[in-house]
Amino acid sequence: MAAENIDEVVDGLAGIVREAGRAGDRVGYFAALYRQVTVEVRTAIHGGLFDDGARMDRFDTLFGNRYFDAYDAWRRDRGGPRCWREAFGLLDDADTVIVQHLILGVNAHINLDLAVAAARTSPGEDIHALRHDFLLINDILARVVLVLQDSVGALSPLMSLLDQVGGRTDERILDFSVRQSREEAWHSAVLLAGQSEEEREATIERLEIRAAVLARLIARPGGVVRPALQLIRSTESHDVPAVITHLDNAMRQTSARPRTG
Repeated sequence: MAAENIDEVVDGLAGIVREAGRAGDRVGYFAALYRQVTVEVRTAIHGGLFDDGARMDRFDTLFGNRYFDAYDAWRRDRGGPRCWREAFGLLDDADTVIVQHLILGVNAHINLDLAVAAARTSPGEDIHALRHDFLLINDILARVVLVLQDSVGALSPLMSLLDQVGGRTDERILDFSVRQSREEAWHSAVLLAGQSEEEREATIERLEIRAAVLARLIARPGGVVRPALQLIRSTESHDVPAVITHLDNAMRQTSARPRTG
């Protein structure tokens, strides 16, 4: 699939979520998270939050198509970037907990796709004009990630174990920081924006290798995190369609809560 604008990105993600729910496919976990982030970005565009809403629409569309390309390549012949193959390859692994599936997707999309999409949106010196809007996305991501952490906590009662073993604090989950990764992605985007085609290919290859290494660490952590994950898995929901539905409604459930105080 290929989106032409942010509305089509939202629709494409919603289609993946629906199909995953019907099939009981864990690919719907990250797709549900990503759909909500994209809806929030679209709302911010329509609300005039960004310096250049049209540019952010193009940016989000290029970003979304990176995910769709990886998803299609995996479905077609188990191909695509290595970090995405690591993420999709664990969808049938019964020992992987919900939060690992989410972070595997976030890792591939931020540590590889984000820099590429940003550089293609604003090549050359134009990349610097994107900086302010790029940073505003951090606030949207942080809000959605925190809501999703609460949602995962409801599905996975022993997720607090990761706090106790040092694997999850605030935005850090399994030692993965969304904000830090986005900052690194920005520096990579600036580098890519100024490179020749040959240089870009080499840089993208390095980003892909790094993201694949991180994916393996997220998928198979060592030390005290591993037995904690095994215990977490034994108590969290195994009803894949129900988990997808719960994750996909997380932002709506939060906005529907009555305010107190």
